[in-house]
Amino acid sequence: MVRTDILVNSPIFLIGLVHTLTKAGIKVVAMRTSPAVDASCLANAALIDVDALRIPDDLKHITEVAKSAPVLVLSNSDCIEAEMYMRAGALGVVSKLESCEVIIGAIRAVTSGSRVWPAESGGEPTALHADTSGYHLSKREEQVLRHISRGLTHGQIATRLGISSHTVDTYVKRIRVKLGGGNKAELTRAALLGRPAAESRNTRLPKQSETVSLIREIA
Repeated sequence: MVRTDILVNSPIFLIGLVHTLTKAGIKVVAMRTSPAVDASCLANAALIDVDALRIPDDLKHITEVAKSAPVLVLSNSDCIEAEMYMRAGALGVVSKLESCEVIIGAIRAVTSGSRVWPAESGGEPTALHADTSGYHLSKREEQVLRHISRGLTHGQIATRLGISSHTVDTYVKRIRVKLGGGNKAELTRAALLGRPAAESRNTRLPKQSETVSLIREIA
């Protein structure tokens, strides 16, 4: 059974969240309204509402809690700040505006060790794209990586996909985290070889015929 520790400063939101989790078979072992209160050692997942934190001062609270349990941050929107929470130690970020099903799915995902990113505006729920293998890109991330492999700039990719350059930058950052790559050459190599970039740096790239076939597979 999933046991959760919840940090929420809104009584109304807390009541609704506890009801939702309980109905889904997720046990709430502790409820906190301030990061000054220690998280429960009985929890195997921690939910932290950004409204209960003072950013950036309380980011260290995410880091501390993450040492003993996977942290899922509850944000107010499809926030670009997700990377900041991830760097602090959170395993996932999900918007409070998402459906109960998506939030529950995100909790179960981080509990199993998967990363969860917030959905982009108009996109599919991120919980459906949780990274369960260390190498798993969403459909949109695959599109961005495919364009990168063809040598397109972020601006050109944004025009092709009908999104902003800032959003493309965010996707590239996510891809780097998932693939463990640094520069674009390493990311493309990792995608084509189907393994994290750290394992691919000393591996030969596929021949041209193999590359075309592999690109088609992720298209």
